[in-house]
Amino acid sequence: MRALLDTSVLIGEVAPHGVEGAISVASISELHFGVLVADSDDERARRAARLAAVEAAFDPLPVTVEVARVWGQLAAAVLLRGANPRRRQVGLLIAATAAVEQVPLLTYYLDDFRLISDLVDARLP
Repeated sequence: MRALLDTSVLIGEVAPHGVEGAISVASISELHFGVLVADSDDERARRAARLAAVEAAFDPLPVTVEVARVWGQLAAAVLLRGANPRRRQVGLLIAATAAVEQVPLLTYYLDDFRLISDLVDARLP
């Protein structure tokens, strides 16, 4: 199965089996942020090693105009359905990338996408 891996999956301890995974460049930004805000040198080193492994393993999909357009649609749907899209903007950008690529989004944060489950095919890994 082809799928887009959410950042939560990239930092998980177990890689999904039987998945041809891709990632969004937005996940790279979240991983870089995680390295910079680590609360100890050991944690920073662990996160930096994970980031290096992810960068070596994947050629991230870019944020294109089409991805930006779909992000706007998803964020508007979240707002119109009574929630705040700002809370998980990067997650919505990753979901928009999955939608444009027409593949499911594998995430451990399934609740973040429940409100727009008719627009995003989000699944547990």
